[in-house]
Amino acid sequence: MTSLLHHKNFCELSHLEKEEKKRGDLSRSKIMARLWFLAFVVLSCAFATVVLTKPTFTVVGKVYCDTCRIGFETKATQYMEGAKVKLECRHFLGGKVEHTVPGVTDKNGAYIIELADNHENEICEVVLVESSMKDCAELVPGRDRARVVLSNDIGISADVRYANALGYNRTVPLDVCKEVTKMYILDDDE
Repeated sequence: MTSLLHHKNFCELSHLEKEEKKRGDLSRSKIMARLWFLAFVVLSCAFATVVLTKPTFTVVGKVYCDTCRIGFETKATQYMEGAKVKLECRHFLGGKVEHTVPGVTDKNGAYIIELADNHENEICEVVLVESSMKDCAELVPGRDRARVVLSNDIGISADVRYANALGYNRTVPLDVCKEVTKMYILDDDE
């Protein structure tokens, strides 16, 4: 009988130990679950902050006077200080202008325009508005605007975008232009 009681007590102890161990495992698993949940929340917030942060794009370009009326920049090119440009973004479906940001060139003929947010549904172009030189104000189709892509979804990681140089034609070419055209083998006489 004592052996039976002893066996019963042993079973009860074993059962109690199992319950206690189960509770310990349960509380450990609760702690681990809470830690994993906390890590998930923190990482989700960090990811959302990165994804939801709106980029500010910086568009950089130049405006020049084509003093020789050649169609591209040469050693005789004059960069225009005070020329007015604008960054214009139109919706790609309807063509409705969504954003317009003005800009003015500095003493080197360079402009810097900033625009916030992704514009993946828009066609953005820098457009000539007004020349700063009266004798060089002729707009030339193809050099009066430059398209820039303002979206981070295209594989370009930098927020600085470079627009092609924009140019006006001079009314009368400079005297030095004959030499310039020879340099580029654009003269028909040879």
